[in-house]
Amino acid sequence: MAKGWYQAFVCLLAAAALSLLAAQQGRTAVPAGGAAEVGEESGSEPLPKYVALTFDDGPRADTTSVLLEGLQQRGVKVTFFLIGEQIEGNEWLVRWMAENGHQIGSHTFSHQKLAGSGKDTILQEINKTEVLLSSVLGEGREYWLRPPYGLIDEAGKKLVKTPMVYWSVDPEDWKVLDADKVSEHVCSHVQDGDIILLHDFYPTSVEAALRIVDRLQEEGYEFVTVEELLRLNGTKAEAGKLYRNAWEERL
Repeated sequence: MAKGWYQAFVCLLAAAALSLLAAQQGRTAVPAGGAAEVGEESGSEPLPKYVALTFDDGPRADTTSVLLEGLQQRGVKVTFFLIGEQIEGNEWLVRWMAENGHQIGSHTFSHQKLAGSGKDTILQEINKTEVLLSSVLGEGREYWLRPPYGLIDEAGKKLVKTPMVYWSVDPEDWKVLDADKVSEHVCSHVQDGDIILLHDFYPTSVEAALRIVDRLQEEGYEFVTVEELLRLNGTKAEAGKLYRNAWEERL
């Protein structure tokens, strides 16, 4: 009788221990935070961050060529807004841009301010550049516009048949002319979805641009063209509208 009671007691202890172990496993199998924490613990990759590097006022043989080489080595695509007057003699650079998948846009023919200009002047500045680009790259391309100084009035917007591009990060590289300061400004201000303004006309800007690429890639950013940036965000780019980042117009 005593032996039977002892065996029963041992069985009860064993059952209690198994029950406690199962409960403990149940608590640790699904973290309190839910699926997000499971993903973090299993090592899932963070969501990518996208930015668009843009360059104005080129092409210029001695600086744009260095930039294109550096971008090619890094596998990065950017957007160039070209001045028509700069294209003659630099057609090879324009073709290089296209062959490497960069987006090519217009910065007008002579960098004339469009705000306040008459209809004929605006159309001439835009059309002359597009005709020149088409003679280099062939027909069928759309050249988004960046108005000089980022300025265009409502009357001018109605004349533009493509989307327009402003910017959300501007280190004023044309004035600073210091690669350290330019790159630091961009890297400390940039956010997911930003459009960065630089000028491939200046050696310091080219140096800064490649530093920016290296640093932001280390921080998890991916570089895309402006057209890709808007598309990835689900933004439908419309003619005559001026975009300052992946989702926001500049009014």
